Amino acid sequence: MIDNDLVFDNVSTNKIKMNHIKTMLCGNFIGIDKLERLKLLQSDPLINEFNISIKEPETISSFLGNFSYKTTQMLREINFKVFRKLLRESKLKSITIDIDSSVINVEGHQEGAVKGYNPKKLGNNCYNLQFVFCDEIKAYLTGYVRSGDTYTSNGTAEMIKEIMAYLKDEGLEITFRMDSGYFDDKILETIESFGCTYVIKGKEYPTLVAQVTDPSIVFITGEEGRETTELTTALNTWDKARRFVVSRVLKDEKDRKQMSFLEGEEYDYFFFVTNTELSSVEVVEFYEKRGNCENYIKEAKYDMAVGHLLLQSFWANEAIFQLMMLATICFCCSLWTLQRKRNIGSKSKPFG
Repeated sequence: MIDNDLVFDNVSTNKIKMNHIKTMLCGNFIGIDKLERLKLLQSDPLINEFNISIKEPETISSFLGNFSYKTTQMLREINFKVFRKLLRESKLKSITIDIDSSVINVEGHQEGAVKGYNPKKLGNNCYNLQFVFCDEIKAYLTGYVRSGDTYTSNGTAEMIKEIMAYLKDEGLEITFRMDSGYFDDKILETIESFGCTYVIKGKEYPTLVAQVTDPSIVFITGEEGRETTELTTALNTWDKARRFVVSRVLKDEKDRKQMSFLEGEEYDYFFFVTNTELSSVEVVEFYEKRGNCENYIKEAKYDMAVGHLLLQSFWANEAIFQLMMLATICFCCSLWTLQRKRNIGSKSKPFG
């Protein structure tokens, strides 16, 4: 697939691409954070068995410098196709797509790394990575590297259109799940236009808080003591009203003592906009499973060293990111194959 779908304009680069791509994928499997560490693979018998020639770090760096917007997009499309193959093997009828972003601190002078929201080192240059995972098969779907000052939701509506272009004919029920950084009317409209559902955490706007703190609003206490209510409303910039599920949690006693005696101020409120048919409690519980996506990102950062291996060129760094995430999908494919063999003759299902 890579040999046919990744095409460089330079003929000589095309001739050497497969060896270098295989080298990088093998390096990603052992979590390299520097090209220098690829030397650890030079005497590996398995590497020799697959006829991979591990070149010097400078040579590989030079190859990665050949990537451009065009060729990194080709890598993204390859990732889409490999994910789709895995998805078809899973035979799932419905999936949850989690979209999230993560900041990568940068110490050097890499292209596109600028000052932005960087909790690790305030005021430092950084990249902003966009991740998309399928929760049911625990697999990376797509994503890309962004400039450090990019707002969380920027480009997300367009990315959802890309995702649906690849999945629209798969006959799936798709639910998108995102945090409040993606609470955006354009994103909601895009998902609705494809007939998909969503659960997205809303922002605690004063207009929303005012509605749920009204004395006439009744919160229902569920079996586990969770208090929820619902309202259908539109923000000032929206063309239509949408369903909101609201969950409230009693603040710590210390914080409650500092509050005024105004109705409702002793609670923290959490808003979720949704077009699903889930009950209020089910919406909140469904959203809370978004923590899986955060764990997948942590695994990518620590196991695959995403964000640690950086070069000067922005497009080289984008290519490294795509190859790292391709390695994670390949790992999922291997896991799927292994589980499927183990489950032959039994009723249990991988990822079930």
